[in-house]
Amino acid sequence: MARGVLFVMSGPSGTGKGTICERLLANENNNIFLSISSTTRGIRKGEVDGVTYNYTTVENFEKMIADGEMLEYAEYNGNYYGTPRRAVADMLSSGRNVLLEIEVQGALKVKNIFPDAILMFVIPPSMKELKNRLTDRGRESEEQILKRMETAKWEFTKSPLYNHIFINDDLDECVKEVETVMRNESAKRDLVDKLISEQY
Repeated sequence: MARGVLFVMSGPSGTGKGTICERLLANENNNIFLSISSTTRGIRKGEVDGVTYNYTTVENFEKMIADGEMLEYAEYNGNYYGTPRRAVADMLSSGRNVLLEIEVQGALKVKNIFPDAILMFVIPPSMKELKNRLTDRGRESEEQILKRMETAKWEFTKSPLYNHIFINDDLDECVKEVETVMRNESAKRDLVDKLISEQY
């Protein structure tokens, strides 16, 4: 059986990576499984436990770390975020493609464990547009937004470590570009696995 491909999507807060992931999952032709991350941050309005994130306590999260149950984890804005290892490994082994939407720190850790993971980075068309998007959400103070902008600058410096970079200016076009890359990467993986299994 062909292996699944592990896709990892990252990008600063406000770039629309979450919306892109929702679009990718809504298209059944993409045949992709979203691994739900765990977090210790509080649940926000409109979010659903077990769908948006698996919400848990700091104590439980630290126990999962100690027990080796996390594929990756990071502390971001005072909260833990991480990816359970078993669900990802099981899906890849069954031939399903897996999508992770995680922060840069976690993505680079995943790349060390799964060197053939495909890292995808989403950027805004401009810093002004990023600030407008963060402001329009109406969830944070001006000080918190400026902190996110500074964090974004650091995240941009890590983008050369990613396999693909996407500019989310037009959402529909961006989703199409991501889908094209995912199809191409899956086709290449299938070809390699076929060659490995062939007799000669």
